[in-house]
Amino acid sequence: MKELLIYIAKHLVDNPDAVSVTETQRDGETMLELHVASEDMGKVIGRQGRIAREIRTIIRSMAQRSNQKVSVEIVDL
Repeated sequence: MKELLIYIAKHLVDNPDAVSVTETQRDGETMLELHVASEDMGKVIGRQGRIAREIRTIIRSMAQRSNQKVSVEIVDL
């Protein structure tokens, strides 16, 4: 999941070198924190959060295939 999230994010932003993902476990759920540069936050979130919602949908659907629970948080640097 982490690699997929990095791949998606790097293709959306202007500064792909600033993209990183932190993975933590919380109550049986995997939490992925996507870190992007401040100026790229709008590109990752999108208008009315549409892009962020779709990123979360893709990651959740991939996680369901392997019977995992995954959530995505977007954080700026």
